[in-house]
Amino acid sequence: MRTTALALAAAALVGGLARADEEKIALDKLPKPILETVQKRFPKAEITGAAKETEDGKTEYEVSLKDGDTRYDVMFSAEGVLTLIEKQIPFKDLPKAVTDAIQAKYPKATYKIAEEMTKLTDGKEAIAYYEVLFETADKKFVEAEVAPDGKILKTEDKKSDKEDGDDKKDKK
Repeated sequence: MRTTALALAAAALVGGLARADEEKIALDKLPKPILETVQKRFPKAEITGAAKETEDGKTEYEVSLKDGDTRYDVMFSAEGVLTLIEKQIPFKDLPKAVTDAIQAKYPKATYKIAEEMTKLTDGKEAIAYYEVLFETADKKFVEAEVAPDGKILKTEDKKSDKEDGDDKKDKK
């Protein structure tokens, strides 16, 4: 079966972007509905890692994928329902309203990573916000969540240009 073969072949590649509050897990430990959904929704993608996180008594799974040059982190509920797609995108694909908002608040910022965050509700996908990691003119790293209309929803200072949760410094 393709699911089993894929899980076994990729089990050694578990590496993704696990955060400090996440536990990396072997792909054969992912619930079957999650693997099936990944294969159906991203048929050409290679699974590069997986993690399990429990926060406030709620368990979520994160599956890291690579499809050509595009990287994804896909979130699932404990029941295997797809809830969020984090798609890494080129900076040139950020909406003008998003880049204008960042440049207005952080002039001369240098982009490091940009992601399109798509939430799934009742089976419908909609872009909720963009997550952008950048370096400010004064050499500080900031991660911002920006709505498609350019409203900055949240910023978080980072220690480096790596996108992982254990370098969190300050939430604003």
